[in-house]
Formats: sequence, structure tokens, C-alpha cells
Amino acid sequence: MLDLHIPKFVGFILHRLKAAGHEAYIVGGAVRDACLKRSITDWDVATSATSGKIREIFRDVRQFALKHETVTLVNSGRHFEVTPFRENGRSLTDDLSYRDFTIDAMAYDPKNGAIIDPFGGKTDLARRLIRAVEDPAVRFHEDPLRLMRSVRLATELDFRIEDTTLKSVTRMAHLLPSMAAERIREELMKVLESRKPSRGFNLMVRTGLIRHVIPELMEGYRRSQNSYHRHTIFKHIMETVDNVDPAPHLRLTALLHDIAKPRVRKKIDGEWRFHGHEEASEQLAREIMSRLRFGRRITDRVANLIRHHMIGYSHEWSDGAVRRLIRRVGADHVMDLILFRRADLMAHGRGPGALETLQELEARVKTQLESPPGVFSTRDLAIDGHAVMKYLGLSPGPEVGRVLRELMEAVTDRPGLNTKEGLEALLGQWMRQKHHEKTYSP
Repeated sequence: MLDLHIPKFVGFILHRLKAAGHEAYIVGGAVRDACLKRSITDWDVATSATSGKIREIFRDVRQFALKHETVTLVNSGRHFEVTPFRENGRSLTDDLSYRDFTIDAMAYDPKNGAIIDPFGGKTDLARRLIRAVEDPAVRFHEDPLRLMRSVRLATELDFRIEDTTLKSVTRMAHLLPSMAAERIREELMKVLESRKPSRGFNLMVRTGLIRHVIPELMEGYRRSQNSYHRHTIFKHIMETVDNVDPAPHLRLTALLHDIAKPRVRKKIDGEWRFHGHEEASEQLAREIMSRLRFGRRITDRVANLIRHHMIGYSHEWSDGAVRRLIRRVGADHVMDLILFRRADLMAHGRGPGALETLQELEARVKTQLESPPGVFSTRDLAIDGHAVMKYLGLSPGPEVGRVLRELMEAVTDRPGLNTKEGLEALLGQWMRQKHHEKTYSP
């Protein structure tokens, strides 16, 4: 018997369905997570009612249908899926037989608190095993996204994929590209946001799934004839991913920051160099994220961090140099860059000295961000383009932007100049200098 604390709205769903004469059970991840004493985020209900009946029974509740036959009810911004028994609603057991893995093919009967487990899901939970329901080949043919889901669940739960199921994943990996890129992306992100993503990526390499998700990660294996370099790029990427904060944009940055290194690797003076890998990796990251249908905002954010991840800071940097770094990366993103760079250095095995230097930069960046007037873009200047045009007698055009950028450069080194009077004085000085050069030029 399982003591499942059912949310009020889920109880309402179950009561309405039963009052209308239908069977209704909690199924899937909620039952699995309750058995594992994990927090429950998704509540799904399976019922003997048809999708048409479900829509009618809950006609007064906000609802939509994206998946075949499934009706999603919306309450307080949360989604609750209600799905008819599969195979024409014959029985709960028939429905569970079409689910992907045994640990998700269990149901909870709220009437008596019993777990209905026809395929040994509780046993597999105790064995920490991901096993397909009945024939794995049939399950994966029904929905090839389950290939990725097996890896994701093994990674999230730190379980092992059962041998027959694992062999089927390897044999059928080629089916994954038939799935929508958005669905693959969602499973990929769940792997990336897990406690130790490298476990999932190593499984994807082992099964061949990686070649249908991010084949670029394997380019080092194909291009290099030196076994050391063949493995170190991927190994470093995995260690960086594991070390960095689990925020999605930081995990993606870690995954893609060196993605183009095999393409730019050259031997110079007997040593392997990766000239220009930041720019090449930024471009390749954009291509990969576009292919996986990531949004523009997160793509730009990740690309920006990749482009600037080789900071090159030293103790000799002036305050102006620190402010220029903030300007290049963006005041809203520079602390993310430092967070990522710390994980990158740790994955490279850099000693305490490199981390202490980064810590010094972090302190200096924080000081600049917290110190007025905080001028990190032309928008922060005390005068705008209209004032520049009025003062210099310019028409709208690229010259105005050039002047604003020059003012920004001056203010970066001398923040105290950023007043209306200070900037106008600087413009006047430039005008007089320009007039002098024009008057006395030969």
C-alpha cells in the first residue's frame, strides 16, 4: 500500500471521472517517484473514458489536446494529462502494457491505496533497472523518442539499462531522427540538467544515439588519428558539464564551448594548437542549437559565453580593461561567464593559482558592477545620439554611432567623464583638434 498525497485538483479529476461511471487511476511517473520518495512534478491520470467523454466531463475546465487522445487540463497554471486506456479502452492492464518502461507501467488505485504492477516495476525499482515493457523493439518502434528517454531516465535516477533493452537501443538508434527536433531537444535538456550529465552522454556514445543528436561531439573521434586527442576533448567537455552550475544556458555552454576544436586543430612547432576555436565553436553551437529548435534568446546567450570564454585575465589588467570585459560580454552575463570559466578551469585540472586569479577577476568585476555610475554600454552615456547630432551638426547615420563608441571608450578609462558637461567638453575638444588638423594639414 502506498500513501500518496494527492493534490486537490488531481482528486477532483478522479472524483469526476468515477462519478460519471468510469475507472480512473494515477499512472506513470507520479507512482514511480512516490515509490522512490522523490518529489512529484507530473500527475497523469488514465481512465476508461474516451477522449470525447473526458472533454465533455471537464467542459467547465480549461483544456487542450496536443497528444493523440490525451486531454490536458489546466489549473493554476499547471497541466494535468488525462488519457483514455489504449487499445479501445479494454482495460488498465492493456493500457499499461503499451507504456515504455516497467517502472512507468504502474498505476495507483486511490480507492484502496494499492499499486497495480503487472510488469514488475517495483522489482525493477529495487534493482535500479530501466527495462522495457515486454518486447523493447516493439516499444521503441511505437515511439522512437523512448530511445532517448531510456538514457534520460537512467541518468536522472542513476539506474542501469537492462541488457536486452540496451541492445535494442543500440540496434534501433537510427530511428531517432524520425522524431521532431523539439522532442529530442527536451529529452537532451533533461539529461543536461541532471546531477551528472556525463553518465547520459557516455550512454549516448555507447549506444550510437549521439550521432543522431549532436554528431559534432564525435568529430574528434573521426578526425584524430592520435588516441590521446581523440578522447581528451570529449572527456574535458564532459567534466566541464558535470562541474558547472545546472542552469540550462550554462550546461549548454559547457557542452558546446569546445565543439569545433577538432576542426581547427593544427600542429605548430610540435604542439597541437586550437587556433580560433572560440569563434568556430560559437558558430557551430549556433548551427546545432538551430537544428534542435532552440529559441533565439538562449542561443544568443550561449553563443555569447562561448565567444568570450577564453578570458585571458592577468593581475596587470587596469580597471578600464575589466570594464571592457564587462562591456564585451554584457553586464547581465559577465558573472555567468566567470561561473562557466571556473568549471572549465577545474575540468582542465588547473591548479589553485588559476582559480585564485579567476577569483580576483570576479571580485574586480563585482566592484565595477556595484560602483556608480556603471557605464557598460552607449545607452549608459550621459548624452545620446540626438545630443551628439545637435552638438556636432551631424545628420543621422553611422558617424553618430562612431562618435558614441569613441565616447564610450573614453568613459571606460575615465568614468568620471560621464556627465553632460564632461562629454560635451570632450566633443568640443575633438572638434577643435579636428579643425586644427584640417587647418594646418599640408
